[in-house]
Amino acid sequence: MKIVIDAYGGDNAPHAIIEGVCLALKKWNDFSVILTGDETGIENELKKHEGVDTGRVSIVHAPEIITCDEKPTIAIKKKKNSSLVAAMEIMSRHEADCLISAGSTGAVLTGATLIVRRIPGVKRPALAPIMPTGTKPFLLLDCGANADCKPEYLQQFAIMGSTYMQNVMGIYNPSVALVNNGEEKSKGSELAKASYELISKTDVCFAGNCEGREIFSGKYDVIVTDGFTGNVILKEAEGFAMELFKMLKNELLSSFKSKLGAVLCKSAFKSVKKLMDYTEYGGAPLLGINGGIIKAHGSSDAKAIVSAVLQARRYVNSGVTEKIAKSIASIPAEDTVVEGL
Repeated sequence: MKIVIDAYGGDNAPHAIIEGVCLALKKWNDFSVILTGDETGIENELKKHEGVDTGRVSIVHAPEIITCDEKPTIAIKKKKNSSLVAAMEIMSRHEADCLISAGSTGAVLTGATLIVRRIPGVKRPALAPIMPTGTKPFLLLDCGANADCKPEYLQQFAIMGSTYMQNVMGIYNPSVALVNNGEEKSKGSELAKASYELISKTDVCFAGNCEGREIFSGKYDVIVTDGFTGNVILKEAEGFAMELFKMLKNELLSSFKSKLGAVLCKSAFKSVKKLMDYTEYGGAPLLGINGGIIKAHGSSDAKAIVSAVLQARRYVNSGVTEKIAKSIASIPAEDTVVEGL
């Protein structure tokens, strides 16, 4: 197995990326890595870590860097020698099985679509992070790749999400829900109502509509929505978690009695914090692309990169790209309507 990693993508690149790669190489011996970026910089970072099997590491020199403030399409087309474009080109030539990048989300989405390209039949790829709940994680898609969607996109998201959770996460017959403002199938926007009908016709275990208060209930394995709504859900969850911990900290430090209670509950608080820690999940797979692509969090540290490598290994070993392609190909073609007949 070969994993290509954008060594200069992300807020903490390249040191955190290289550190995470070295930790992963020591942890598992079933893969090799291709690091893209400035060769001298990568070599200097690798020298900081002892006991790494460098025979499993190769470097592709790509000195340019795509930043988050650049327009994705322009950057992908102009910066051919960037670490991200070099990684995408390697994937397009099938010289690696999976790609990991903590760089610009827009650039990753654009590069994946223009260079690696979609699975035949997939109308739009979907960014699909694993989200925590009090009982089990769920897959949220789309969370930002497609702000404007058509019903057939959401139908494919449901199929791709179900296929991913079953084959990569090992969940038998995962339940799929559609975000809406009511449980009844007659409720919601025109997009939601039409999507409900299309998803109902697929082979996924469709549980119907999911209201906002049930998203983090743990009742569903896959939650489907358009990229605009999904991104709002993702950012709201991150913001709420941060503010909740701030409020708890302030209250627990407000008196001697609360401080004593905090000491007694310390292990429980640590468990909750770990459950909500994005570094435990590694990143969001970009489903629908003709090859594995994991979009790691922009502020990923070494721990997050190790988790991303674990996710990439699971992705490749599951053969989920081929299974998604097969599932998409099985969708019945729309009836052709000839005007006037």
